[in-house]
Amino acid sequence: MKALELRNVTKRFGAVEANKHVSLTVEAGTVHAVVGENGAGKSTLMHVAYGHARCDEGRIFLKGEEVSPARHSPAESIRRGVGMVHQHFMLIGPMTVAENVALGREPRRGLRLDLETAADELRQLAAKFGFDVDPDARIEDLSVGEQQRVEILKVLWRGVDVLILDEPTAVLTPAEVRDLFGVLRKLVADGMTVVLITHKLDEVVEIADRVTVMRRGEVVAELTGTLDVGAIATAMIGRPVLMQVDKRPASPGAAVLSLQRLRVRGRRGAAAVRDVSFEIRAGEVVAIAGVVGNGQSELVEAITGVRPIVGGTVALRGVDVSRAPVDRRHRGGLSHIPEDRQARGLVLEFSVAENLILGRAREHGTPFGLDLASVGANAETAIREFDIRPADADAPARALSGGNQQKVVVARELTRPGMTLLVCGQPTRGVDIGAIEMIHERLIAARDAGAAVLLVSAELSEIRALADRVLVMYRGKIVDQLDASQLALDSALERMGRGMLGVTA
Repeated sequence: MKALELRNVTKRFGAVEANKHVSLTVEAGTVHAVVGENGAGKSTLMHVAYGHARCDEGRIFLKGEEVSPARHSPAESIRRGVGMVHQHFMLIGPMTVAENVALGREPRRGLRLDLETAADELRQLAAKFGFDVDPDARIEDLSVGEQQRVEILKVLWRGVDVLILDEPTAVLTPAEVRDLFGVLRKLVADGMTVVLITHKLDEVVEIADRVTVMRRGEVVAELTGTLDVGAIATAMIGRPVLMQVDKRPASPGAAVLSLQRLRVRGRRGAAAVRDVSFEIRAGEVVAIAGVVGNGQSELVEAITGVRPIVGGTVALRGVDVSRAPVDRRHRGGLSHIPEDRQARGLVLEFSVAENLILGRAREHGTPFGLDLASVGANAETAIREFDIRPADADAPARALSGGNQQKVVVARELTRPGMTLLVCGQPTRGVDIGAIEMIHERLIAARDAGAAVLLVSAELSEIRALADRVLVMYRGKIVDQLDASQLALDSALERMGRGMLGVTA
């Protein structure tokens, strides 16, 4: 049986064809991966299938029954048992987890809302799938990884049997990915169908039964049987992709960032960073490894000036900036790629060109305002060098795919004049393998040019490939450290994993 079928689907955004006569068939009871570069049209195609976007041409079939593209909607998909978890969260911050999950399908007891029942059902569902989620917690108090779990539970709570997941593991740790894949295998064994949009090709090889490869809005390959990361990557990018980071040993110089007994509060005043001290020197990459929610985000926010500190000091090139505003830190050489590009890195209604100068307007100013020619030239260069798609400087950032939004942030921060400290929070989250290769090369180039680089990543393989030193963080403290020689050992990943769980003996 066909769980989902699209025939000759075309979707246009103005002059841009996001999907060009795409046909796709997903068999029931399988895991079907859809892969491609950022901007290849994967998410757009699934938004059409789900009813979030209307195609300009083509036909849509859900479980063998044709639906009208003109009247198709998410409500219709849910009614037919098809659900979608979006890459960018669709949650309401001030509301609780239970309220968000039940929204639009609120249980009632007589005339009043029965959120207690919804919370109880959610606890049972979370326990069944191994998700540690508190139904009474407010969304705005949750980490990015916890919010992702809520999005997945929100769809499962509606009883769907065809589940479309758009980059579901982008914010999960390796252990959480393993747990999620265990859940997906169980669901498929019970008859569910999973459509997986992802850039993580090792995950595709691990779990997918079939792979559809897209490039520039078209299907370029259908792969089954024994899957190979290299073959998938080549089909995606159209050329062989370097699967490792090429770098020479670091030559560290003077200390650029110095933390002394730093203490920071997290959500609801709880201690998030506890007496953390370390240095990062010019010309080295230092990575923080840790399970999401162990203080890494609060540490980065304290260093970059968006979260106040309780105690200790932050020094940038020997100058105490513990209580300095963000712009002063930027003037001191700080660049920051935030972990949440939409909340911290972009103004979604602004154009690509405007987002590329956020915090950098002085570089393009005149006595009478912005030099629009300079702003345009800056955007043209960034779009070309970082392969931002579509190549439209006037397009609002909201119109870009998640991966291309990330490229805008990365382009702006990696090209700041006078950069001496680069703080990266999940810099390759949601980007394709070709863009990962480019970002990795740029980070190492920044290191080799003399910048100090602080990397926070949920990908232990990325940390091991890029870092010259690794600090393992657990419950707000640094519990282990690995230097370059230790990172080269086969046991490095296992050692980091143990430290992330608080086991250091």
